[in-house]
Amino acid sequence: MSETLDLPGYAHVYSGKVRDLYAPLDADGKARDDQVLLVASDRISAFDFILSTPIPDKGKVLTQLSLWWFEQMADLVPNHVVSTDVPDAVAGRAVLVERLDMVPLEAIARAYLTGGGLAEYRATGAVCGVALPDGLVDASKLETPIFTPTSKAEIGDHDEPMTFDEAVVLVGRERADEIRDLTVRILARGNEIAAERGILIADTKVEFGVRADGTLVLADELLTPDSSRFWPAASWQPGRAQDSYDKQFVRDWLTSPASGWDKSSGEQPPALPDDIVAATRAKYIEAYEALTGRTFA
Repeated sequence: MSETLDLPGYAHVYSGKVRDLYAPLDADGKARDDQVLLVASDRISAFDFILSTPIPDKGKVLTQLSLWWFEQMADLVPNHVVSTDVPDAVAGRAVLVERLDMVPLEAIARAYLTGGGLAEYRATGAVCGVALPDGLVDASKLETPIFTPTSKAEIGDHDEPMTFDEAVVLVGRERADEIRDLTVRILARGNEIAAERGILIADTKVEFGVRADGTLVLADELLTPDSSRFWPAASWQPGRAQDSYDKQFVRDWLTSPASGWDKSSGEQPPALPDDIVAATRAKYIEAYEALTGRTFA
């Protein structure tokens, strides 16, 4: 599903679900080990599958929105961006970033209960070992945001919920405390900003890397429709599925009778129809424009 581009001065090194990495080449044609070109594609993933149908302009939306959010969080935590001066072929959807030692877990914070967290709560009364009050329903607002990390699975595998103690075993107590604190603060700050624009951020996934000197750094993307659930505040109503700006729109279609796909089959999901593609693109752009106050171009 990935697309390897011919970018003069860069060598392709890796493709993930959505992003492709290219190493800058030095004067001798050797790949540099201190920086990487991070290119956001128009691919979209759902239920741990990369779908066969791209969403036009999605890569640009994710990149530009992440850059905007990095600015809003600059006083909380440094980020990995080195430059937005990139090859014309990937202009607007790529950034040159620091090459970091990535933290081997998905840092997730939840301000509202939904999705996999809701399913775990219904089964155990807790999410990733965090006990929650009785009587919560889909989209219930939590008293304070909670940290609910998961494993970082390879493409095609499933991320698995982790307790905080398991995160400590993986990265150490001091680093786990730092990641938990920053992830929760990022979601809280994000919701403060988004609330002024009529949006609720239900949850978010944050990626961190570590510099050679041990500094924790924001990496990948930040508070985008791919990494977060965005809901219109005006229509929020606990006890039901919420209207959404994010790729929940695609998930809902895939699990509807219209798709004809069985989530439990293990088979590749079907191609998205044109109307779902157009509506999803519109949702991403609507989220970008509502949050940033800028017109997407």
